[in-house]
Order: sequence, then structure tokens, then C-alpha cells
Amino acid sequence: MVLQDLGRKINAAVADLTRSPNLDEKAFEGMVKDICHALIEADVNVKLVATLRKSIKSSVNFSNLAPGVNKKRLIQKAVFDELVKLVDPHNEPYKPKKGKSNVIMFVGLQGAGKTTTCTKLARWYAARGFKACLVCADTFRAGAFDQLKQNATKAKIPYYGSLTQTDPVTVAREGVDKFKKERFEIIIVDTSGRHRQEKDLFDEMVQIQEAVRPDQTIMVMDGSIGQQAEAQSRAFKETADFGAIIITKTDGAAAGGGAISAVAATHTPIVFIGTGEHLLDLERFAPKQFISKLLGMGDMQGLVEHVQSLKLDQKDTMKHIAEGVFTVRDLRDQLSNIMKMGPLSKMAGMIPGLGNMMGGMDDEEGSLKLKRMIYICDSMTEKELDSNGLLFTEQPSRMTRIARGSGTSVREVEDLLTQHKVMANMAKKMKGGMANMQKAQGAMQGRNNKQQMETAQKKLASMGQGMPGGMPDMASMMKMFGGGGGAGGAGGAGAGGFPGGGGMPDMASMMKMMGGMGGGMPGMGGMGGGRGRGKRG
Repeated sequence: MVLQDLGRKINAAVADLTRSPNLDEKAFEGMVKDICHALIEADVNVKLVATLRKSIKSSVNFSNLAPGVNKKRLIQKAVFDELVKLVDPHNEPYKPKKGKSNVIMFVGLQGAGKTTTCTKLARWYAARGFKACLVCADTFRAGAFDQLKQNATKAKIPYYGSLTQTDPVTVAREGVDKFKKERFEIIIVDTSGRHRQEKDLFDEMVQIQEAVRPDQTIMVMDGSIGQQAEAQSRAFKETADFGAIIITKTDGAAAGGGAISAVAATHTPIVFIGTGEHLLDLERFAPKQFISKLLGMGDMQGLVEHVQSLKLDQKDTMKHIAEGVFTVRDLRDQLSNIMKMGPLSKMAGMIPGLGNMMGGMDDEEGSLKLKRMIYICDSMTEKELDSNGLLFTEQPSRMTRIARGSGTSVREVEDLLTQHKVMANMAKKMKGGMANMQKAQGAMQGRNNKQQMETAQKKLASMGQGMPGGMPDMASMMKMFGGGGGAGGAGGAGAGGFPGGGGMPDMASMMKMMGGMGGGMPGMGGMGGGRGRGKRG
């Protein structure tokens, strides 16, 4: 992904400076130059880059620095803050409300990915408890309704459209009226686009707006157009007066950085960015979180939201951890949950430090290694799955049987059991903390006063054990996978080095498990092997 390359280059420039023994003005100038080079390569407007350069330099004035000031920290903060300003439109988008009908209308040129993005957004809201639906008012493009119908069926989202009605205004009005009567909370209207900006397209947009009176109009824009995004968004703004933008195809667009910064210059909020073709490849855009993720500092808020939306069942595992227990079945359940979270590269980008550590790790390869570990667990008996792993030490022949049944090697089985042992030891250490978390959650649920509940949530957050909504704490899960260590420091380029990044969790164990970190997991080199089940014994 090109934006990841941009993040790595900026990160490398800052890291080189902070490691430099002579942190002087000349070294600082070199870092700023490298950052500006990287931004221009990502197609960010030259004038914006020049402004950024001036702002960073004015934020760190070497001649006026007081003695004892941490120069490294000051520089890192200046870079972070100025990059956030570069992509921040300083304008809040519309926030849909539960319990009422929120009509969202999509506009944009043909080929930008409107229809696919409509379904992605409907699914995103549905996963967060909204009653969402789709209306296809694109009667211009042949096959538009069929595409929306297929996407909506796959995402299990109700839809409305017509194969006979050619008037898009009539279809839009009828669809919105129907879903309003049925008390849908998110009604997304997909409109037609053209290959270029035409008077007919703009007239149609205005007519549909007047017919459905949307609460929010979103323009969908292809990220590959780069700096042209500013002119295009201004033209649509004058006609449709949209309130937000979704930028698509940022996964491979060399001009993605240009599109994001250009749109920010129009002071129109970007609400989401499309990061791929699948239904889950839609990420909420927030300037600070975007830059944090870009620089390898992660987006823990986004990760927590993602985990909550998946509604993963971790009750048994969390109950076991609270008791200081972690069975082989618990390990298998957590591996399955990781598989459900989506591409490993996407998840890694949300975890502080892990995105950089993964480097160019292939999603398919990492996913296959996880699957092989699940095959090993699937070849175990019920007794083995619910054990603490000691019976494998006492009866090594069990490992040979499991390896044959899962189409893997004895070495792979040993490595899985070693990983389980590490995590079981961590569960023992976490026993007290989990008990405190449950007490705090109980206190929250037993109080009606909103202020008291907020105080209890803050206490949970400060413990590093809690999370809004009473969901299992992702931080605990990450500690479990990573050994619980904290590796961040002010001088590093990872999460600890940047403001707001916190201490970077030690992800070495997790990376070994997934096959990263210098050659992968021992014994996992062969990608062959079936998934047969071993003899139950």
C-alpha cells in the first residue's frame, strides 16, 4: 500500500534524526527535507508541503530552546501535529442518530466505487446496531441495480430498486418513503454518476436531493486522481453541497496522499477511506488516528471499534483468564478470532508498532500459517483441548498423532504448545487485574448516574483493563499475545516515540506465532499439508 510506504519513509526520517548523536539544526533540516520529499512522491500538493515545512521549522526553533528541553520529543511532536493539520479539514461531519431515519445520499463520478461503498457503509452501520438499508436510484448505468442487489444480499442488507422505472427521482422517493415507514435508521441512496461532470448529472443530483431531503450528502471520490480531487470536490460542492467525502481505492493509489490532503484543503470532512474491494475494507477517517496509523503508532481506538463490531464471543476465555487459567481450546478460539478480524496487514496497522514490524509480510502467507495452527488444534481430542498442556509433556506420542492428523510436523505442534505455555503463564499473572476489571464493570452496571459511570470507565481505562460497552478488553488480549511488555521510549520511532502512542506492546511472541520476525516460526517453512483429523485418543 502506497500510503504505508509514505508512513515508513516519514518514520525513517524521524528515527534517523532521533538516533543521531549530534542533534543540531543541520540534522533537523535534513529530516524535514526527507519528509517533504516523501510527501511530494505521494502526490501531496507542493504548496501544502511548503507550508508544512515552514510550520515544522517554526515549531522547533533551535536558537530559542530552553536548556534541558527534550529535543527529540519536541521534534516528534511537531512532525505529528503538522501532519495532522495537513489532513484535518477542521469541520465536523453529520452524526446519524439512533431512533430516527437518517437519509444519506451518495454522489460522484462513474467508476469511483459509489455502489460498492454504499454497501460497505450500510454494513458498517448495521454492525454498530443501526437498522440500515439501501436504495438504488442509479437508473443510468446498466447493471447498477443488479450490482447493488448482489452486494446487499451478500451483506444481508435490505434494498429497494426497480428494473422498469427509469426516473431516478421516483425510485429514490419511493424507496426512502418505504424504508421510513418501516422505521429504518440508516437509509442510503445510491445515485448515478457520469464519466465526466455534466449538466445532466448535476441537475439529477439536485432533483433527487429535493425529493428525498437527505440529512447528509456524501461525495465518493477515487483516490487515484490525486491533486485533481480539490477541483472536482469544489465543482460538486457548488451543485450538490455535500457535507462529507469518502475516498476510495487508497490501497494501491500512488496519489492517495494527494487526494486526502487536497480534499482537506476544501475544509470538507473525510468520513471514511476505502482500503480494498471487500465489504470490511472501509475505515473511519479521523485525522489523528490516520496519522498515528500512518506512522506505525497504531489506531487502538479503531481496533477496539472493529473488535466490537465483529461481536466476537470471548466470554469463556475471559472467564478463564480471570481465574488465571488458559487452556489449549482458549488458544484455538483466539486464533479463530484473529482470522475473523480481516486481513492481517489491516489489523497490524491498528496495533502500535506491529505494522512496521510486519514489513511486507504477505496476508495469504500469514493467514495460511494461522490456519495450520488451527488445524493442529482441530486434530486434538476434547480432553487435550481442555487441558493445560502438561499431558503432551507426559505423553509425547500425542504430538506425533496430532501432527499426522493435521498434516503438519511435530515441530509445529511443539511450537504451538510452547506458545500456549507462554500465554498460560501470562493468564496467571493477569488473574488479579481481570478480577479488578470485573469489579469495576460491575460497579458501572450498578450505577444509574451518568457521571459515575464515566468515572468508572476512566478508572478502567487507567488500569489498562477496561473498555466501553463491557466488551472483553483488547489491551488484555494484546498483552496475552505479546507477553505484556512495554517497549516504547521517547527516543524510538515506534509508538513510544510519538505523542499519544503510549508504550508499544511487545509483539514478539505474536509475530513468531504468525510467522513474522526474522524467518518465521521454526518448522513452519513447508506450506503443504492437509487438514485431516487425527485418531481420537
